[in-house]
Amino acid sequence: MAYHTIIPSPIGPIYLEGSEKGVSRISFRPEDTHGEQGEIPECLKDCATQLTAYFAGTLKEFDLKLDFGDAPDFHKEVWKMVRLIPYGRTRTYTDIADVIDHHNATRAVGHANGLNPIPIVVPCHRVIGKDGSLTGYAYGLEMKRWLLSHESPGTYMKQSDLVDILHHA
Repeated sequence: MAYHTIIPSPIGPIYLEGSEKGVSRISFRPEDTHGEQGEIPECLKDCATQLTAYFAGTLKEFDLKLDFGDAPDFHKEVWKMVRLIPYGRTRTYTDIADVIDHHNATRAVGHANGLNPIPIVVPCHRVIGKDGSLTGYAYGLEMKRWLLSHESPGTYMKQSDLVDILHHA
């Protein structure tokens, strides 16, 4: 059985969904965040607590059970690599494609990143264009800029040591 709740945050209300299997969805789209917060279901308490700590600047790495359901294996592989991007750092779509040995799949990586159902926890906002530009984000580039600035005030840039980090993971 899936449970949900809405929690407050500096970026506005955040919708959380999950079950005993893990968190399955996070959204901050207005159409998903209508309604009252209410009591937080037990299976979502850790997620709510960790997101609150993230926004307070005291949590840099999430430790949550995640449930990607029946998402394609390729997407899951991309999201697994994206989860390894350190707090306050960025990587490119090409970096991710290279690490998962799909060297010509930069666009597919971007597509999978755009379909990430658990943003922030799976930090797809940390993936940027090859030239260091902010490209694509399901919640808009201003939100992406805000999240990157929250993690690394004043600066964000292409940091291409992802291949070394991920090959040792």
